[in-house]
Amino acid sequence: MPTHNGLSGAASGIGQSLHDVILVGTYQSQADREQAEIQLDELEELARTLQTRVLERDMVRLREPHPATLFGRGAVDRLATRIAELDSPGVLVNDELTPRQQRNLQEAWGTDVLDRTEVILAIFARRATSAEGRLQVEMAQLEHLLPRLAGGWSHLERQRGGVGLRGGPGETQIEVDRRLIRQKLKKLRLRVVQVQRSRATRRKARTGVPMASVALVGYTNAGKSTLLNALTHSHVLADNLLFATLDPTSRRLELPSGHSVILTDTVGFIQALPTELVDAFAATLEEVREAHLLAVIVDVSHPDACEQLSTVLETLTQMECDQPILLVASKCDLVDGVDIDDIVWELERTAGTGAIRISARAGDGLRALREAIDHLASEILPKESDAARR
Repeated sequence: MPTHNGLSGAASGIGQSLHDVILVGTYQSQADREQAEIQLDELEELARTLQTRVLERDMVRLREPHPATLFGRGAVDRLATRIAELDSPGVLVNDELTPRQQRNLQEAWGTDVLDRTEVILAIFARRATSAEGRLQVEMAQLEHLLPRLAGGWSHLERQRGGVGLRGGPGETQIEVDRRLIRQKLKKLRLRVVQVQRSRATRRKARTGVPMASVALVGYTNAGKSTLLNALTHSHVLADNLLFATLDPTSRRLELPSGHSVILTDTVGFIQALPTELVDAFAATLEEVREAHLLAVIVDVSHPDACEQLSTVLETLTQMECDQPILLVASKCDLVDGVDIDDIVWELERTAGTGAIRISARAGDGLRALREAIDHLASEILPKESDAARR
């Protein structure tokens, strides 16, 4: 089983050494196989963001999850043979594995096995650039790692030192390791509180200039950063990768009426976003919670656009966000004109509101979007908007 050196190594090492991988998805019946293939496409995009090379994809019919290995014995053996033939690449499983299942699969296949959650955590670890982002990633990884401690984590012992850190008589190595991680998490949580206070102070300074705030929210890679750049003439990173944006970026947006708003690009949502990330990125997600308006961006060219919108709306509900929303149908230039009406109609039905059609790259629909933001901002904060214009 893979080992990691030290507490920080255990946290940051998830997925860092993988170069070649195979993807494994599951489905229950032929009726849901197409949806499972779309989800595996997303895992392949996640793998690309992780800078790994996908050698093969495999779909396993799973009538009932096996408690020890997720897959049945026949599938485990078949995949073991194929993994050996490919010279033991890593395996990315598009499901959430229990610690027991992950350990057993790694032993059966003789290679690293990451579930969907760990792939996302690895991407966050690689792409977090700010001190705040790195802090939150480390906390999320440790939260995920805690229940997975087993015999392979003995190197954590090297992190001990100082009074009170040595285990007493009868304390097993795993118990020591768990205690060390809990102590580390306690320190990280205190630092997160400091980050939240600092962010609140910056937000208060921003709101000292009475201006409405608009958060760009949506599924990862929906086009939020490209839209921010197009609207505000900025140069925020806008790669065609999942989770290109991890740290929120705010810019001032001038509107047709002369009003101004604060426009914020935020981290994208994804199906089955790891609970650890939702909790650990509370400070980042406050930008969404505190915004006056939410512009929900949907990539209409994606085959799963409606499902992605549903995921975003469900996540906003879980975050207790009840602000007015603007539904923005993005990347319309990538969809055939005959089909786009049906897609947008389905999105509007899902969101319960009309959509504004745009192409940020082509510049189409941006004036209509500015006008819609202008209208809603003036309704929500009429006094503040007037003050901002003066």
